[in-house]
Amino acid sequence: MADDPQTPPSLAETAYKRIEEMIVTRALKPGAMISEKRLADEIQCGRTPVREALQRLRIEGYIEVHPSRGVQVSTIDVFRQFELLEVRRPLEDLMVRLAADRAVVSQRDRMIELAAEITAAAADRDRGAFLRANRAIHELLAQAAHNAILAGSIGALHGLSRRFWYAYIEDQDVFEEAARLHAATLTAAADREIEKASGRARDFLNFLEDLTRKALSERLRHT
Repeated sequence: MADDPQTPPSLAETAYKRIEEMIVTRALKPGAMISEKRLADEIQCGRTPVREALQRLRIEGYIEVHPSRGVQVSTIDVFRQFELLEVRRPLEDLMVRLAADRAVVSQRDRMIELAAEITAAAADRDRGAFLRANRAIHELLAQAAHNAILAGSIGALHGLSRRFWYAYIEDQDVFEEAARLHAATLTAAADREIEKASGRARDFLNFLEDLTRKALSERLRHT
């Protein structure tokens, strides 16, 4: 479930988000070996929060732990993305519909802000800002749906798919299209246009599915 915006994140949560961002942006590349000490030094955090973050990342599939070798960044599985999208579609639709219906005024205002933030990040080619805005969008919509079970389920799916789609959006340089689709969803939800918000969210998932199919075709050509 997304953090309560009024509650400061724990050290383990901060470490998790920093390390996840490093993996998603490929600062830590697939297949790379990593160490707790190096990560703790790099993000200026104790080893205990890093260890807790790595345990969470292992459960979510970002890393693999090899007793004799250490911690390794997992490779990206194209086939798994189709399964994730299949599960994500109905949950995403429910989340967006509930958010459009149930969001409070401050959440609707934040939707408009995030629409502008992700659009600006894409225009500026600021990969880090784009990733942070994208995460914030997912967390906000989950919070605005006001359903804790849904927030926990969709949050796990977003985490599992984030690294894949970010890699392929970056490789194909379609940040502006992704930002446009996100912004359209947010704007419709902020305006309580439930059907329109649902349609724009569906457009975004269609976009992700197209990217996944292109990635699979590219992979098959090289096998």
